[in-house]
Amino acid sequence: MNLPLEGEAMPRVPEPEVLICGAGAAGLTLAIDLARRNVGFLLIDKAAGPFMGSRGKGIQPRSQEVFEDLGVIDRVVASGGEYPVQRFYADEGPVDRPAIRMSDPTPEEPYQIPLLVPQFLTERCLRERLAELGHAPLYGHELTGIDQDDDGVSARIATPTGERTVRAAYLVGADGGRSFVRKSLDIGFPGRTLGVRAVVADVRADGVSADAWHRWGQGTDAQVSLCPLYGTDLFQYQAPVPFGVDIDVSAAGLTALFRERTGRTDIVIREVSWASVFEMNARLADTYRIGRVFLAGDAAHVHPPTGGQGLNTSVQDAYNLGWKLAAVLGGAPGPLLDSYERERRPIAEAVLGLSERLLEAAKSRYASRGREVSQLDLGYVDSSLTVPASSRRDKGPLAGERAPDAPVTGAGGLDTRLFSLFQGPHWTLLGYEADRAAAPAVRKGLHIHTTGPRGDLNDTGGHLRDAYGLAVGEWVLVRPDGYIAAIADTTNLRGIEGYLDTVGLRTGGASPGWR
Repeated sequence: MNLPLEGEAMPRVPEPEVLICGAGAAGLTLAIDLARRNVGFLLIDKAAGPFMGSRGKGIQPRSQEVFEDLGVIDRVVASGGEYPVQRFYADEGPVDRPAIRMSDPTPEEPYQIPLLVPQFLTERCLRERLAELGHAPLYGHELTGIDQDDDGVSARIATPTGERTVRAAYLVGADGGRSFVRKSLDIGFPGRTLGVRAVVADVRADGVSADAWHRWGQGTDAQVSLCPLYGTDLFQYQAPVPFGVDIDVSAAGLTALFRERTGRTDIVIREVSWASVFEMNARLADTYRIGRVFLAGDAAHVHPPTGGQGLNTSVQDAYNLGWKLAAVLGGAPGPLLDSYERERRPIAEAVLGLSERLLEAAKSRYASRGREVSQLDLGYVDSSLTVPASSRRDKGPLAGERAPDAPVTGAGGLDTRLFSLFQGPHWTLLGYEADRAAAPAVRKGLHIHTTGPRGDLNDTGGHLRDAYGLAVGEWVLVRPDGYIAAIADTTNLRGIEGYLDTVGLRTGGASPGWR
C-alpha cells in the first residue's frame, strides 16, 4: 500500500476498528502492537510533525524487553547509549559518581542497564517500525469532538482538507498531559504541583566534554546540568528556575543563566534546538476508561522527570492495552478490557510515588538510582487475569509477575531464548519435563513448547527450571505482554483450557484479530 506522507491528507480508507489520538511513544507503541495483530486503526496527531525534543530520554530495562518483542530494540540501542557518569563540580574539584546503580545482566534479566536515548530518536525508531508494518501517523489531524454509543465511537477530526467524522469501535486517548480526550470525557485529573519549575533544552555547547553528565550547584535554586545526548551532538540543559519569572531560552539567555550559577565563562551555549519551561506535577486520572474510550500514557498520568518513569510507564500502558483490544475485537468477552485500568492504574500510582521520592532525593548532591527505576519488579499479581497458586510461594516467580528469560536449546540443536519464543502477538504455554500429549488442544494464538522426552526444547543449562522454579510436569502460561498468567501441574491443565476461552483463544476457529 502507499503510505501518506506525514501530515498529508488522509486517504479514503475503510473505517478503523481503533482510533488512536496522539502519536507519541504510547500511541506509536499501541499502533505497532495493533498492526502486527492485523487490527485496523488510525493514528492521528494534531501537531504538524513529530516531536523533536529529548524530554523522556531514559529507557528502562522493562521497556527494553517490550521493544525487543516489538522488533525495535536494536535500533533503539543503536540510537543512544548507557547513562554517562555524573560529574559533580564543587569547590574541592569535580567528583564522579554513577548515575545508575544496577547489576550485570543475567539469563533471567538480559536487560539491566537503563539507556539514554533522546525521546525524538526513540519515537523515530517506533515510526520506522510502524512503517515496516505498512502504517504511518497522520499529522495535522486534530480531534475536535467525541460521541459514543453502545456500538462504537464517532470522532470529529479537523484535517488539512476539512473536517471528517470517523467511526471506530474504540478510541484511545494518548494525547498527553493536556489530553483533549480526557477533558472531553470530564475525567478528573487530581494531583499536585511539586513546587519545582524548570527549564529543559536541547543545546549545542562549546567548552564541555561529552564523557559525563556535568552537574553544578546544590538545592533547587542553584543547580544546572548538561547531559550529553548520545546519538546526537546535543546536550540536555536542565535547571530549576523561579516561579513567575520569564525565562530567556535563547542561546544567550541560557548561557547567562549558566554563568550566573557556575561562574564558568569557558562554556557557551551556541544553539538551542528545543526548549521548554514547565512546572513539575504528579497527577493521576480518576479513571482510564469511560465506555469505549480509553486513556493511555501522559493522558492518564503525569510524572516529574526524576527516575525516567513517564515515557516507560506510557509505553507499557499501550503494551498492556493492545493485545486486549485485539482479543475483544476478535471475539473475546468484553470484560477482558476491564482489566486494563485494574492493572495499569495501580502501577502508575506506585510509579508516581517513586518519582516524587526521587525528586526529593535529587536535591542532594550525589543522588543516584538503582533497581527501583528498572520497572522489572512491577506486575499484576492481584489481577483478575492472574490464576493464583499459593503453593508457589518461595519457589520462583508468581503468576502475575514478569516472565523471566532463559537460554534453551531447540531439539534441532540450535540455541535460542524464551524471549525469542515469546516474541510476537501470541500466548505461550511452556511444559517442563511434561508430556506434550497432555497439553490443551492447539488453538490459534497459542504456542506450546515442552522440554523432556519428545519435547521441542532442551533446558540444557537448567536455566528455565531455575528461572521459574519448576517441578517436573509443571506448566507456565505466559501472556502476550510477557507476564505469567498461570502455573499449573498436568492435573490442573483443564483449568488453563477454560482460562484460554475467556481471553479469546477458542478451539475450532480462528479469531480475526490474531495471526
